[in-house]
Amino acid sequence: MSKQILDKAFADKLAAGEKIFVPYIMAGDGGLEILEERLAFLQEAGATAVELGVPFSDPVADGPTIQAAGQRALANGTSLTTLFETLREFKERRTLPIILMTYLNPIYTYGVEAFAKSCEQAGVSGVIIPDLPMEEESLVADLLQQHAVAFIRLAALTSPEKRLREIAAHTEGFLYAVSVKGTTGTRSTHEKEVNTYLQQLKEFTSVPVLAGFGVSNAKQARELGSACDGVIVGSKIVDLLHQGKFDEIKELIQGANEKSNVPG
Repeated sequence: MSKQILDKAFADKLAAGEKIFVPYIMAGDGGLEILEERLAFLQEAGATAVELGVPFSDPVADGPTIQAAGQRALANGTSLTTLFETLREFKERRTLPIILMTYLNPIYTYGVEAFAKSCEQAGVSGVIIPDLPMEEESLVADLLQQHAVAFIRLAALTSPEKRLREIAAHTEGFLYAVSVKGTTGTRSTHEKEVNTYLQQLKEFTSVPVLAGFGVSNAKQARELGSACDGVIVGSKIVDLLHQGKFDEIKELIQGANEKSNVPG
């Protein structure tokens, strides 16, 4: 059922003529005891789903902001075990789809089959694993499918068309289109070819295409969203949460769906 919850949330948003907005937050940054409250706030602010990062000591795809959040979460004792326990506690009170972003090492340490089962039990709708190549994904992907959890693939701006077509054909839930060359983090501009790349990806898949990495304001979100189905915003959201700037988060999420002539 978890995957179906994600699919329905995205379909309903697009059917309403709006763009999908998925904020990324680091699980345990500020303590797991505030996770339910933070998810409720993001849902109220207009998030369609939330990408929930699992802290890891060697986060190769993450920029400095998310790395720092991960270190704070690790210092708070956050692990897959404690995260799953927390998510199970308020599963029945939660309607916002949760997408876990984790690296392969914590999954193998936890146990791949146990991980897939725990995702289902905790009501996790999808999983993103940035350091798992397509050629080696079958074990994890098959088990997630058995437990009704979407395995979301990432498409890189630098990949050749043949590989992009393969990734787009196999992704579930949505296609995560990495819109920059490099790690996560806020940026003032994006590569000129990004819009063409996003439009191309939409031709390769029937699921929503979301642009992520480097989105730091509503204007960027609208510009990228105009070429696909929505955006994922990480570092900026993590920064604003850490600083307690909740009104700015609301403005960012709501501003991402405004008309393109509204100043960002």
